[in-house]
Amino acid sequence: MPKFKPGNGFPTGDIARIAVFAALIAALGLPGTLNAFGNVVPITLQTFGVMLAGTILGSWRAAVAVAVLLVLVAAGLPLLAGGRGGLGVFVGPSAGFLLGWVPGAAVTGWIVERGGHHPSVVRLVVACVVGGMGVIYLVGLPVQALVSGISLGKAAQFSLTFLPGDLIKAVLASIVTRGTQRAYPDAVPAVHRERLRAGKEG
Repeated sequence: MPKFKPGNGFPTGDIARIAVFAALIAALGLPGTLNAFGNVVPITLQTFGVMLAGTILGSWRAAVAVAVLLVLVAAGLPLLAGGRGGLGVFVGPSAGFLLGWVPGAAVTGWIVERGGHHPSVVRLVVACVVGGMGVIYLVGLPVQALVSGISLGKAAQFSLTFLPGDLIKAVLASIVTRGTQRAYPDAVPAVHRERLRAGKEG
């Protein structure tokens, strides 16, 4: 099989992985949304999928998977929790959180990649907390404050309702990832990258 070289396009295996994770994040929206304590930004399971994409796909593949989902949402497909879709979701209070999924997934993957062939559960949790929570909040809160006409402090106060659930998602995503990587080593981003460089598409 010919070796993969940058510029030759995505390897077929990567295209499949990206599509699977875009579909997974969409599927995690099926249970719907929960608005807690007056927060107009809903609580959903889809950030769990964003974390998983980062820990398993690595930085750029995870970012592409999330971007693909958001492009489909912008095109009008109701793939967000609660059956939401269309350009309108990108001008609402939750727009920043949605856009934050892309760098959030990328940072999560980047941290995992630094863990080499055997990223520890601790590293995975840190990656999910920093990328899957911190980066998303960093992008989402200012946009929520701007769109909703509230102070950044008030938006941050509202975000406290996300913390318990997001921390649980981070731990669960790390456990699921570690189990997946033990059973399927190619799910470790560093291992997959080396196989691509060796011309062995997974």
